[in-house]
Amino acid sequence: MTRALYVGRFQPFHKGHLETLKWILERCDEVIIGVGSAQYSHQLDNLFTAGERIEMIRRVLMSEGLTDRCLIIPIPDIGQHSLWVSVVRQFCPRFDVVYTNEPLTRRLFLEAGFKVEGIPRFNREFYDATRIRRLMAEGGDWESYVPSPAASFIKEIGGVERIKDLLRSDKVP
Repeated sequence: MTRALYVGRFQPFHKGHLETLKWILERCDEVIIGVGSAQYSHQLDNLFTAGERIEMIRRVLMSEGLTDRCLIIPIPDIGQHSLWVSVVRQFCPRFDVVYTNEPLTRRLFLEAGFKVEGIPRFNREFYDATRIRRLMAEGGDWESYVPSPAASFIKEIGGVERIKDLLRSDKVP
């Protein structure tokens, strides 16, 4: 049995992430979805808590019938790159291959002796979490880029209101 690790911040979990996950599952029996930067939330680039991201992903996996092949694990940043892979190994069950396009993550796992594979960029110009958060903040059509269970959850927890609140300033114009 082959088990993969797929690490991301998933801020939010969008359709590109889902396509990537399905692509990995065509190659591996199971996938550990590592929710990175797990300690951060309520920031413009880390809008959702680890628990919210896990719930968002879980709801999408349930709707896609993928829960039996995926594990969702929160993974914190530790501020020391040379030690981060050992922390990931502490938090996660055994895995055989890491799927990532993120250069630092790739380098760290390669240096630790892991097999690392790249991921196709599924409509990256549209499925980009920064772009989706910007659409949320500006009142744009962000929902069409996010699986419907994730969009419903974001609305349920007031995610759009949260990002708009975070963008407010206490400065006098």
